[in-house]
Amino acid sequence: MRFTVDHPIGRPGCAPELYGPEGLRTFARAAEDAGFDAIAFTEHPAPSAKWLARGGHATLDPLDALAFCAAVTERLRLMTYLMVLPYHSPLAAAKRIATVDRLSGGRLTICAGGGYLRSEFNALHVDFERRGELFDEALDVLRDLWAGESYTGEGLRHTARGTVSTPGPVQLPHPPVWIGGNGRNARRRAARAAQGWSPLLNSADLAATTRTATLSTPADLAVAVDELRHFATQAGRDPAAIEVQVKSRHSDLGTGEAAYRSHREHLGELADAGATWFVVRVPGGSVDEAVGALKLYGREVIEAYRSERSGS
Repeated sequence: MRFTVDHPIGRPGCAPELYGPEGLRTFARAAEDAGFDAIAFTEHPAPSAKWLARGGHATLDPLDALAFCAAVTERLRLMTYLMVLPYHSPLAAAKRIATVDRLSGGRLTICAGGGYLRSEFNALHVDFERRGELFDEALDVLRDLWAGESYTGEGLRHTARGTVSTPGPVQLPHPPVWIGGNGRNARRRAARAAQGWSPLLNSADLAATTRTATLSTPADLAVAVDELRHFATQAGRDPAAIEVQVKSRHSDLGTGEAAYRSHREHLGELADAGATWFVVRVPGGSVDEAVGALKLYGREVIEAYRSERSGS
């Protein structure tokens, strides 16, 4: 199991210092030192005030924030979680992705979703009803753009005639793309054209809010992973090559030895169901609080869990 920390800008009461230059530098380095494998930022470029008032959250631009983190870390992978591909011209997105991947020395992972906020689609003049089509189009461009000397193709948001994107990314044929979402279509997309699938163990209410399917338990996840592997086999791909990253209610860590033990047991259940990555959220009331939580998680969960699973 590997571990992604979701930057706390998405949590209520996140201290502004954590998304200022010194605070973000401190947070990213602390995550790396604590043994986390990736740092993640989500995307909401133009949310409505209504959404924010009903539990939405502030964001940084994920690729810009990850470029900053690349400059202050050495090992940590850099993840968009999630990047809403239908919001972007696929060729423009490809250039930004290649830039961050190159400047980070090949550490970028694009965890992408189709989006669910109709008001945000409207604000960006993107057709909400065609988001699935736009998503698939963007995936195809990201897959094909660096495959040859030039790219020719046409879609809803691009027309390319011998287009080049240079310099390209360090990771070839392109940085890993993981598909976010709980539904069967997300698993089909991951099996067809991606390197990972990133579901959320959720409640029925949260599933309705985010316009996705309900996955409540590790047992539900195991069934879905089996289906993912079946789709990959049908597509002529190796199922074992597809990562599975999970976020759950346990992503927010409690305190005390009983909580740590329960958390590690949950990680074991997820791993047995087929998960290979887990998303962690830490509190963000201050830089010191966030850094302390990173250190605690690294010691009480990451180190202890890996020791338990290795049998040492």
